[in-house]
Amino acid sequence: MDSQAAAPSPSGTYSPTFRHPVHTFGSRTLDFDHQVALMAVINRTPDSFYDGGATFALQSAVDAALKAVDDGADWVDIGGAPFSPGDAIPAAEEADRIVPLIAAVRAASDVVISADTFLPDVARLALGAGANVINDTTGLRDPDMAAVVAEAGAHLVITHSLAEPRTVYPRPTYGDVVREIADFLLRKVDDAVRLGIPENRILLDPGHDLNKNTLHSLEITRRFSEIAGLGFPTLAAVSNKDFIGETLDRPKHERVEGSLAAAVICILGGARVVRMHNVEASRAAINITEAVLGWRAPVYLRHNMGDFNEPVAP
Repeated sequence: MDSQAAAPSPSGTYSPTFRHPVHTFGSRTLDFDHQVALMAVINRTPDSFYDGGATFALQSAVDAALKAVDDGADWVDIGGAPFSPGDAIPAAEEADRIVPLIAAVRAASDVVISADTFLPDVARLALGAGANVINDTTGLRDPDMAAVVAEAGAHLVITHSLAEPRTVYPRPTYGDVVREIADFLLRKVDDAVRLGIPENRILLDPGHDLNKNTLHSLEITRRFSEIAGLGFPTLAAVSNKDFIGETLDRPKHERVEGSLAAAVICILGGARVVRMHNVEASRAAINITEAVLGWRAPVYLRHNMGDFNEPVAP
């Protein structure tokens, strides 16, 4: 499967040629030729990477998800087991964490919902509760996952990673990190299609920081167009990650500005979904980027639009 050629863009940014630009998730349709989707992160774990368990309680997680929708999220990614190394979480326990949350969010909103899981049994229950997408951070390591997604008619995010789930992968090395990620993702797309998932339900994620060091993640960000050019809507999961912290020397809760900058760079390189913790700030960054690209009109026009400028309130 060859990568797609870039479409010329008057803005000087990269415009991927998508095999299937329009994707329908339940009652919502996203046109990735002219739209960037904002994916909010809701982790129902006691040791979440970012919030440290603030959304572990069910009602707290429901409230956070619905607030994210109110703040402008198009998509909510719900997880119950971290990718990072640690003890395995039984499928029943992971399902108990995310299935009631998915059901509650679905009852209140038509927002796109993905289940962040690599276990087929959990995925099946999540899709039955109302999820539209499975976000598999192991890159379809378990082929049974494809059968579950195909049977449900759901979407699949295929992510690049090298390690077995929840295991250590010390000192990852690559000859050409972006080329190797692209080759991996195309192989996995072939697997997914062979196992019954049509191309118009597949999205890709190069996996910033997943078995990569900071230099790898910076290079992925710089060369994001090479992943977007594979022809599938591509997700950039950059929010508050360690490559931002190490680059700026900032702890997790001081990485917002770096996260927004990385997300915008990825969008200009062709990303069409950005996975972010700070929803309100991310919505503003996406909106201004879409306006620059000519996809979104300003809310109003006043400045230098009349015979004189209206005074600006102090």
